[in-house]
Amino acid sequence: MAPMFLISNTKMIKAALDNGITAAFPALNYRTDKELRAAIQDIKSHTDKPFGVNLIVNKSNPKYLGQLETLLELGVAFIITSLGNPKEVIEKAHEKGIKVFCDVVDLKYAQKVEALGADALIAVSSEAGGHVGKIIPKDLITLLKENCNIPIISAGGVALGSDLRQALEWGAAGASVGTIFIACDEADISQEYKQAVVDYGASDIVLTTKMSGSPLTVINTPYVQGIGTEATFWERLMNNNKSLKKYVKMLIAFRGMKQVEKAAKEATYKTVWCAGPAIEHVTSIKPIAQIIQKFTKEFDESKIQSPTFKIEN
Repeated sequence: MAPMFLISNTKMIKAALDNGITAAFPALNYRTDKELRAAIQDIKSHTDKPFGVNLIVNKSNPKYLGQLETLLELGVAFIITSLGNPKEVIEKAHEKGIKVFCDVVDLKYAQKVEALGADALIAVSSEAGGHVGKIIPKDLITLLKENCNIPIISAGGVALGSDLRQALEWGAAGASVGTIFIACDEADISQEYKQAVVDYGASDIVLTTKMSGSPLTVINTPYVQGIGTEATFWERLMNNNKSLKKYVKMLIAFRGMKQVEKAAKEATYKTVWCAGPAIEHVTSIKPIAQIIQKFTKEFDESKIQSPTFKIEN
């Protein structure tokens, strides 16, 4: 189960682990270090199965260093790095025996993080939910498989068990699956958000750069149509100013994510709901156990024999 901003919580992680898959949550889902520690300890007290935490490692995350120290101290099984240079995370995590998986969208960055010692690549394709890449899943997995020597985890385009079989056939070692878990009973988001994932389809997913400064997939609600999906002239100008870029990115990310947070948690007309095209296959709101059971059944009914990838503590 992929880490999902504002959606992932301890109930979801525990349900995933109880039903045979691993899971991760974003460190930024918790406002304070005390809350982050409590979340990790809650999961650890429930099970000894491995789980991870997603860490934004660029300067748009002022909490990065403190969050990293907490993850190292409490000993999560793996850290997923996003949107920055993972060198420090890899070095410090490996000292503690913690694996590091790095989000990548192309071969250039994949080779960089492999050289730094990453344990696996999370191949963020053009079909991912949230922050998204530009390359379709098959092409990205194939490209990385032919040029890299560490495991590849497919992110994007996996909604059914048969999709996982296909990704494994292309050369992936596993998949990071998010969107199909948004409309779950355990998620502490609004019923309107969950129902939107059921009611809308793949053709309703659009890219916006207004929320974080980076391409982000959202449901094309009337509100999104009204505000548009392109950054304004002034936002682009400020974001390209070298001396101000760090601070502008932080401001855009903070402003945009606060807007997404309000939409996710409350019934509001300002509906900016993150999701990927996998919503095409979400037909009802269910408990996580049922979502995994359905996915596993579909996977078992696929006929392709593929390798597996196991995360070790």
